[in-house]
Amino acid sequence: MKKKQIPKFKSEEEEREFWSSHDATDFIDFSEAKQALMPNLRPTLKKISIRLPESLLESIKVLAHKRDVPYQSLMKILLAEGIERELYAKKE
Repeated sequence: MKKKQIPKFKSEEEEREFWSSHDATDFIDFSEAKQALMPNLRPTLKKISIRLPESLLESIKVLAHKRDVPYQSLMKILLAEGIERELYAKKE
């Protein structure tokens, strides 16, 4: 069966909208798919601003120094761990 041609997209948002309402199997023959390695793939990042008490920020910086990591990286790690704990905690 002949597959439809994937259209050209002007933006990632346009492509996201397209795939949210179309079935990929109409466009791609997955029987010929091969596993792809993407070692340099990075998640899309969004810069935010957050207000923290100075004492909390200083504590984070102390912890980061002890672990020998940048404090913003440590904040991302701690935030991700906390979110995972909350999302996957057993409901009591």
